[in-house]
Amino acid sequence: MWKSCLGLTRPRAATLASRSRILSRNIWRSSVVKTNAGLAAHLTQAAASAAALRPRSSTVAADLSEQLPDVSPDDLPIISSGDRKVAVGWDTRTWSRFHNIWLRDHCRCPKCFHPVTKQRLLNTFEIPPDIKPVRIESKPQGLEVSWPSTEPHISLYPWSWLQRNSYDPVIKKTETVPEKILWGAKIEQSPPSVTYEEAMAGDDKGLFKWLTNIEKFGFSFIQGVPPTPEATQKLTERIGFIRETQYGKFWDFTSDLAMGDTAYTTLALGAHTDTTYFTDPCGLQLFHLLSHTDGTGGASLLVDGFYAASILKELHPDAYDLLSTVNIPSHAAGEPGVLYRPSPPSGYPVLSHDAESGELVQVRWNNDDRSVMHGLEPGRVEEWYDAIRKWNSCLTSPDSEFWVQLQPGTAWVVDNHRVLHGRSAFDGKRRMCGAYVGVDEYRSKLAVLTEKFAPDAVLQATSELPYVVVNGRNIWNSAL
Repeated sequence: MWKSCLGLTRPRAATLASRSRILSRNIWRSSVVKTNAGLAAHLTQAAASAAALRPRSSTVAADLSEQLPDVSPDDLPIISSGDRKVAVGWDTRTWSRFHNIWLRDHCRCPKCFHPVTKQRLLNTFEIPPDIKPVRIESKPQGLEVSWPSTEPHISLYPWSWLQRNSYDPVIKKTETVPEKILWGAKIEQSPPSVTYEEAMAGDDKGLFKWLTNIEKFGFSFIQGVPPTPEATQKLTERIGFIRETQYGKFWDFTSDLAMGDTAYTTLALGAHTDTTYFTDPCGLQLFHLLSHTDGTGGASLLVDGFYAASILKELHPDAYDLLSTVNIPSHAAGEPGVLYRPSPPSGYPVLSHDAESGELVQVRWNNDDRSVMHGLEPGRVEEWYDAIRKWNSCLTSPDSEFWVQLQPGTAWVVDNHRVLHGRSAFDGKRRMCGAYVGVDEYRSKLAVLTEKFAPDAVLQATSELPYVVVNGRNIWNSAL
């Protein structure tokens, strides 16, 4: 496999085959975070307080990946206050430091944070820069802070919320890492799927299952969909309102070149993501084959861009870095009344990462829509072409490609920020329908359903606090 994909000699291919067996474990693997066995004994109050407020070196503060246990009412964190910060000692090794102004700004009492609208009421710019607590106290429910004011003002911060939002140092929590299951061609053995009845059920359990499939795998099939545009549109709108583009709101098309795009032909399409020429590429896209008569072909192709990227990063880290930094300009110009380019026109890299965590969050690749690469440094032109050649080899490897011959009644949704799609050439008349849904609408719906069916730990850990849940949403929700 790797020999044909990468043009390797036999000994080198054998070495990488061993690596690929390790990488293939990603197919059914989700993120794992080490857990701490328990809290160590506390330091004495005086010694701990002195150590807690001293500046922490950047090498030590860079990251803490161990999860801390829940705070016990019988073993509360040690706290201490200085001129600018409050320190919270979770154990003998782990302290979090919070600036006084940061704590005051994040008070969520009804006077400072509207319990219904979940919007800040406190005027941040009226907080004195040198504000200092009058008193701090370690309570079973959290850190209680009394602030100087004309009338008494007390803030209460849940321990779990403070751990989750610790920034000095950062403390990673397992529940903040979305589960992503990387996959290759073997996904055909058991692809994620829901039924039309499940997705349309009024209790939303099937819809939650459907969107969770997309979150984990980047795609999902929907079985038993009535082969009509009307049923398909209603299915799409279960996620959110349809995003209208130059192709219209809801598509119902054949290979008649009614639009200036190769999707409206019988030609084969390589693995790609859509709307790379938008500043904000469409989030989800749903396709449903309504009919295919008087011809054959047209098999659908899916490739997990995150899986292909993990292989590229392992085998060719320099190429991975290039695709993460070099911007690619794109365009859509097949219609006389349309000329789309992203803003800025220099475009965006193939691989985009979260600035805070460094995790890969978006794959943006459509070589057919690529514009002139006039922004390349002269010394990196050949290096860049070599990098995209290696990227293409990873995408087109038999280990990466999942081919399926769809039939009327089976729709599929892909996360256009992760999964690339394509098709083989075909003949005859093939009628397809579908639509785009914005990524923000999809993530909003998933977040609401997660609150309903799988609330995060903060909701339960703060259930005894006052002014917590109003209008159905916890004010300490990790998304706020």
